[in-house]
Amino acid sequence: MKLMALALAAAVSSAASATFVEYVTVKTSATNSGVALDVYVLYARFNGATDTVLNAFNFNAVGGATTNGFYHKDNATSNSGVLQKTFGTWNPAATGSAAANRPFDSYLTIGGLPSGTNTSSADPSWNAAGSAGWNRPDVPSGYNVGWFNGSPPNFQGRVGGAGNTATDVRLGQFVVDAGANIGTFNLKIGYNDGVAGSAVQFAETTFSLGAVPAPGAVALLGLAGLAGRRRR
Repeated sequence: MKLMALALAAAVSSAASATFVEYVTVKTSATNSGVALDVYVLYARFNGATDTVLNAFNFNAVGGATTNGFYHKDNATSNSGVLQKTFGTWNPAATGSAAANRPFDSYLTIGGLPSGTNTSSADPSWNAAGSAGWNRPDVPSGYNVGWFNGSPPNFQGRVGGAGNTATDVRLGQFVVDAGANIGTFNLKIGYNDGVAGSAVQFAETTFSLGAVPAPGAVALLGLAGLAGRRRR
């Protein structure tokens, strides 16, 4: 009986653990308003069935990355559904039409779909960077801005939910000029295993937007170099 109880406790502990694995960006190509675009969707990948993102912060450019190269096509009053880099918002609830706007709009989110019911909110760090908050088209430089799920009981930031995948939680979409190498960004997230009262954990690392070789390409380059050395 003791062995069975210990085994059960170990199983519960394993099931309740939450571990961040990496950031993943999925790139697609698009054209809108005569402009060729690269669209990057950013995800946080986990290894647990109920892992849940609560907030994201310390978002900033690393090593000279471009902070004003993002297209917006949202329905905010400053933009009015026009594809542009000059005006826009990072608010996922203001992305507008699912067909005409959202596929070409840059936004930030804690899981879920970019629609009027999305409960992601900007944290006060955006106000420190300017009175517009996150109703701006660029990423504030040097302010380590963040955002959070304003209604965490809805589990919008949980893996497997709408807008997410079985292993990944959507954190944002970045729309840039086709072929642009925007650079590398730092981001920290707070998450737990989705169980009420469980401890919040944190993970911080970087992701890149632009002409970065895929892992397969890197491996091929390495093999090519090795072959070259052997021939010499």
